Amino acid sequence: MSSDAARKAIFGRLKETLDQVHNPTVRLSGADQRMREAPLNLIPERGRAAGAARTALFVTEAETASAEVYRLKDLNAVPGAVKKLLESLGTSKVKIAPHDKLKALDWCAFVAEFGPARADDPVSVSWAYGAAAETGTLVLTSGPETPTTLNFLPDVHVVVLQEEDIAPNYEEVWSRLRIDAKGRKTDATLMPRTVNWITGPSRTADIEQTLLLGAHGPRKLVILLIDGQNPEITTT
Repeated sequence: MSSDAARKAIFGRLKETLDQVHNPTVRLSGADQRMREAPLNLIPERGRAAGAARTALFVTEAETASAEVYRLKDLNAVPGAVKKLLESLGTSKVKIAPHDKLKALDWCAFVAEFGPARADDPVSVSWAYGAAAETGTLVLTSGPETPTTLNFLPDVHVVVLQEEDIAPNYEEVWSRLRIDAKGRKTDATLMPRTVNWITGPSRTADIEQTLLLGAHGPRKLVILLIDGQNPEITTT
């Protein structure tokens, strides 16, 4: 039996069992209603931070997860911050997401290449759709302006995040995604094909419980947080 046939057989048996317990029409109607209404789950107090406290919580949680956070005054400071990072790494090669806000910046200080990442790209610069403060998690969506390969192939991943895009919790990020999806297509909900939730650099402790960074992706995650702070590339 092929893997596709086996999968169909397994789901077929599950459906038969569910149909015996619950009326299939009622069950499907309930699932459809739940997806349309998208009710919120119980949100803990730490997932309700607002204003400066929300930003501070995000920074604290991101750094706890081994990400490096640099607070910049505005987007114009991004090329300079990336240049300093490349100099510290001893490379001049970087692949940048072809996002309109990134392409509009002055990258004259070095040769900037826009597009998807390749396996030999040492550094990438991505644009974050948003973030969840309660866990210091970045949210990156796939699309022509934000290739997913930038998030995983290079050894060092730089992410540009605007303070106003930090939500207190996961639920608010998903709500924003649904609203934006409906705005892109009026006759149906069109979500991004991929939504990556990234907390810190890639890591594993599968081998003798020893923490290893970069096991399944970038070993270094740098967040350039645009929040009106000092434009110098200094950590918080």
